[in-house]
Amino acid sequence: QVQLVESGGKLVQAGDSLRLSCAASGLTFSNYDMGWFRQHPGKERQFVAAITWNGGATNYADSVKGRFTIFRDYAKNTVYLQMNSLKPEDTAVYYCAADRWTGATLHISPVQYDYWGQGTQVTVSS
Repeated sequence: QVQLVESGGKLVQAGDSLRLSCAASGLTFSNYDMGWFRQHPGKERQFVAAITWNGGATNYADSVKGRFTIFRDYAKNTVYLQMNSLKPEDTAVYYCAADRWTGATLHISPVQYDYWGQGTQVTVSS
């Protein structure tokens, strides 16, 4: 049974940094591209960042480029999202996801991901 468990979300102030974690189990971690998405209330889930199965490539939404970094630790079967210079508009529920696709292009659509975590709330106050 595949499980993705996010943690690290909390209330922070604008300009602060925060690191989210997503621990994966029940799958061969190195066989999956991993992604982070977020969802604002009443809105569709949107792409934030993704990393290839081997960590060799990453992709970011324009809104977070230069502020967020995705990376993975194979020894811990964990993918992280380091978020710096947080803004109030970063407030959302953040989800991690696993994608069996290991082709050349990182997927950015939620429907292309196979497994999802339960989400963790990030709130950035102004």
